[in-house]
Amino acid sequence: MRLITVSFAVLLLLIQYPLWLGKGGWLRVWEFERQVAQAQGRNEKLKERNAKLESEVSDLKTGTDSVEERARFELGMIKKDEIFVQILDPRAPASSVAVMPASHSPDLH
Repeated sequence: MRLITVSFAVLLLLIQYPLWLGKGGWLRVWEFERQVAQAQGRNEKLKERNAKLESEVSDLKTGTDSVEERARFELGMIKKDEIFVQILDPRAPASSVAVMPASHSPDLH
């Protein structure tokens, strides 16, 4: 009787091995599920980034507001008949001076 019990226990362990540690076992399935979740998270972030870039490209193609904004703040351009105002903070070091245009009319010349 003892031999039969030991045999069944060994067979049970042999049957369990592929379930837990085999090629399609639970441990591998859990690892793959974790990798899929990470990939989905990265994909969501990239989709959001792509949507932002797509809207920026669309805005640059159709509208002039973003082009004007970039010309003002990145290139320091001003429009014709516009007054340039520079405000200096006496407490700030010379390298952190802020430059802002006086008006925001829609036409860049």
